[in-house]
Amino acid sequence: MSDMSTFDNAELLQQALSARRNAYAPYSHFQVGAVLVTAEGQYFSGCNIENASYSLTVCAERSAIFGAVSAGFRQFRKIAIVGGMTEEDARTQSCPPCGACLQVLAEFCPLEFPVVLADREYQLREFLPRQFRL
Repeated sequence: MSDMSTFDNAELLQQALSARRNAYAPYSHFQVGAVLVTAEGQYFSGCNIENASYSLTVCAERSAIFGAVSAGFRQFRKIAIVGGMTEEDARTQSCPPCGACLQVLAEFCPLEFPVVLADREYQLREFLPRQFRL
C-alpha cells in the first residue's frame, strides 16, 4: 500500500508488474499482479496465490480488493491487472479478470469502473454486463 494522490495507467501497470513478481504460481506458472486505487488515492497491490487444491487459489484482483476492504476501504477508482507466463507476456498481453473477480469487483464498483489491462483501459461493464445482485 502507498499513499499517492495521482495516478496514470502506465504507472499502475508498472506497479501491477511489481506485484506480479510476488505471485506464488508453482502449478500453472501463470503469474498475475494487480493494483487497486481507493477513492482516497491509496494503492493496494495483490498477486495470485495458487494452492495444490486449485479451488483454493486466490487471484491477484481479489487479493488486492480483500486487502483494501480489510483496511476499511469500500470505494475504488481504478484497478490495473497484468499476467502471463513471462514478464514480457505480462507487459504485452491482455489478462482480463476471471468471473469470480468480476463479481467481487461488481460488489464494490459501478459498471463504469475502469479496468486497466496491458492493451488498454476498459470499463467493468465490458467484462460483466449483468452482475449478480441480491
